[in-house]
Amino acid sequence: MDHSNLNIIDTRYMKNSFDLNDKDILITGGTGSLGKALVKEILKKWPKVNKLIIFSRDEQKQYNMANDYPSHLYPNIRFFIGDVRDKDRLSRACENVNYIIHAAAMKHVPIAEYNPDECIKTNIIGAQNVINAAIVNNVNSVVALSTDKACAPTNLYGASKLASDKLFIAANNIKGKRSLKFSVVRYGNVMGSNGSVIPFFISKKETGKLPITHKNMTRFNISIDDGVKMVIHALENSWGGELYVPKIPSYKVTDVAKAVCPDCKLVEIGIRPGEKIHEEMISPADSYFTYEIDNYYVILPAKPQWNLEDFIKSHKAKKVVMDFHYHSGNNPDFLNVNQISKLISKLKI
Repeated sequence: MDHSNLNIIDTRYMKNSFDLNDKDILITGGTGSLGKALVKEILKKWPKVNKLIIFSRDEQKQYNMANDYPSHLYPNIRFFIGDVRDKDRLSRACENVNYIIHAAAMKHVPIAEYNPDECIKTNIIGAQNVINAAIVNNVNSVVALSTDKACAPTNLYGASKLASDKLFIAANNIKGKRSLKFSVVRYGNVMGSNGSVIPFFISKKETGKLPITHKNMTRFNISIDDGVKMVIHALENSWGGELYVPKIPSYKVTDVAKAVCPDCKLVEIGIRPGEKIHEEMISPADSYFTYEIDNYYVILPAKPQWNLEDFIKSHKAKKVVMDFHYHSGNNPDFLNVNQISKLISKLKI
């Protein structure tokens, strides 16, 4: 790659007016919490989107979601039963698609530990199938959802998502002359989503006891709206190969328990296999390639397909300090019990 003139901005990557009207978008795992929130936001901001394809394998969730979006009122929404493990079905769903948001994954840590082959088929082979479908169908851009558990993973779910992240970042090297861009967004627990701690605590509230794995445990927290904004940000701004990490608050799991049920007894049950006391989003090893841009950190590929100096100038990016380590325990921004209570009161659980 020619780096001889670093003062010239590569205009191929200059930000244009982003518009999803008249475009075709496919969301894998589209019936999940984030998928449904994305559908709502896309229809709100771009009501003339040509097609919004909800791709997932759960027919009951698709049936329920289709009732919320009847075809006579939302003719641009398509419900497509399919599994990311099935490359032929996925490729068919991606015909004429402009953008893919890859949210499908096997996410429950204990289930992945007990069924490792199933986790690998969905999270790793499924990721490669998405990549191949995007290349074959000349998609414009793909944004894949990751997890904080993919940073220095200690469980199979995290390890499989790290492999997925690596696949999507490296896919920028095999796209040929296509304008296709692959990027990844990584964030922590989505407040109130399926499988998160708040619905679990609420379900146990009646017993008067809330089980916690460790009294010092912390987690990152992001709202569903901020998760959606991050995906849209990546779709709009990615040059290809970035892994975006949001600047978000942390909470103590004990404080969440107190916010859900102040009078409940907290019962410490011990850390589950593969579980961390503090979740990580950026490891010290990542810091060598990490930059700060507005509300996000961005981990760049070691060998990007574009000029690094152009990227820094265009985004006013600032390199983080060497050995920077971003985890939920050392985060300067923590939610207190009252703040958590107010956020919970706004959730629809």
